[in-house]
Amino acid sequence: ALFGIENLIGTDPEEKEGEFTGKVSGLPSFKEGKVTRLEAWLKNKNLSLTDFKKSYFYSDSHNDLPLMQKVTHPVAVDADAILAEYAKSRGWPTISLR
Repeated sequence: ALFGIENLIGTDPEEKEGEFTGKVSGLPSFKEGKVTRLEAWLKNKNLSLTDFKKSYFYSDSHNDLPLMQKVTHPVAVDADAILAEYAKSRGWPTISLR
């Protein structure tokens, strides 16, 4: 594993003739795409989020609300205004690293 990282879920860069094009290959890990890619990765391991008693996701962006709504312990970190308000309305923990 490169850098000791066994698994990585992220956006795949498009590659043509051994060079990156600057475009995305497949579904981007953005908004609902993060949920889709996580669920596909878990399914490949014969798992689902419901198999875990606790699941955590930390984010600073409202763009991550689809995944934050799926986990048992969402945490807003230095959140943008939309996420901060949403987290407050749901009683989610918010933290600042600034």
